[in-house]
Amino acid sequence: MNVRTAIQFRELPESDIERALALAYLAFHESPEDDQRRRHRDLLRQCLRIGAYDGDEVVGLAAGIPFRLSVPGAELPGPGVSFVCVAPTHRRRGVLSGMIGELFRRCADAGWPVASLWASEDAIYGRYGFGPAAYGATVEIDSREALRLRIAPDERPLRLLATDEVPKLLGAYYDATRRTRAGRPFRTEEWWREEWLVDKDEDDDDLSPPRVVALGDPVAGYAVYRTKRADDGPGLVRVDELEADTPAAAAALWTYLCAIDLTRKVQAWNRPLDDPLLLFAADRDQVRVTAEFPALRLRLTDAAEALRQREWAAPADLVLDVTDAHIPANAGRHRLTAAPGGATYEPTDAAPDLALDVRDLAACYLGGTRARSLVQAGLVTEHTPGAADALDDAFRTALLPHTGEDF
Repeated sequence: MNVRTAIQFRELPESDIERALALAYLAFHESPEDDQRRRHRDLLRQCLRIGAYDGDEVVGLAAGIPFRLSVPGAELPGPGVSFVCVAPTHRRRGVLSGMIGELFRRCADAGWPVASLWASEDAIYGRYGFGPAAYGATVEIDSREALRLRIAPDERPLRLLATDEVPKLLGAYYDATRRTRAGRPFRTEEWWREEWLVDKDEDDDDLSPPRVVALGDPVAGYAVYRTKRADDGPGLVRVDELEADTPAAAAALWTYLCAIDLTRKVQAWNRPLDDPLLLFAADRDQVRVTAEFPALRLRLTDAAEALRQREWAAPADLVLDVTDAHIPANAGRHRLTAAPGGATYEPTDAAPDLALDVRDLAACYLGGTRARSLVQAGLVTEHTPGAADALDDAFRTALLPHTGEDF
């Protein structure tokens, strides 16, 4: 007789990391090489690790990378959720729900008001309250001819950096971008080395090691890129990250990337939707957006604290009726009183101005999604005319949120 045992959810000890990784590789159909396995082991040792156990068997894993995420005017601690997998023998037994519930309990215990993730399957995480808070665009440039621009590139000199000096030379510069654009985790020196500057790309063995070019001294911009030779002719430049102080600095870096010998296409797989390149490019047939996609998904694990911590662009006095099926403290009516100097968010019995699910509040939180758009999509109910516009004005940011981290 086959009797099912109850699934237990608990901290996964270091001694079970190898078993958990074997499960992850099974679930994601991967066979990584030794260097990648080592990096995964080292990363999991630093993470919050939630294991699902059927007796002594590891049947599920959810990890939380210790992030500090930039939000408008502040940064918030919270896990970057990764390595989420369930054994194929244990699907539809509540394993994922149990691990997510345990993650939320850990967030409450630690005082983490947000959690974030990239989703391998888009449909899964919305039901747990994760909303698409930042979007990305894939941009392709036909570089068979010189890049045509409407502005003059910055004429300061460019220099290639050795990868071992990048964290020291660019770490502070990258950190400064987090103050101007929400959705960016803090990068340690180890994160730079183990995630951004690894010799072999995990997804494409034919790509070169990373190259890093910087503009000016002090640095006014930089790009991280890899190249790939094509058997039938000129190859590809893949841009993993490009940051610049000014449009002219960005123009200098894009011009350099498009002029690399023996290549005919530049592809930037994840750019912010408000990338100035899309405006200062003189020929949009040469510079094309080939895809737009939800990137960072955000979960407000403590909505009140998250709302109190962020900066506000305009005053708002609104009653929000929030639905949250997983974290009861977030649910119900709360009065949001916000101004550029701060905000309060307190329970109330007053009639609601807006009714919305916590995933939609999370989608709006970084300023990347408009509440008005969600009203028009039938996802948010506007009880008081103009309430959605007032919330959008308060949430507004100068730059759209964006993250380059695919974790």
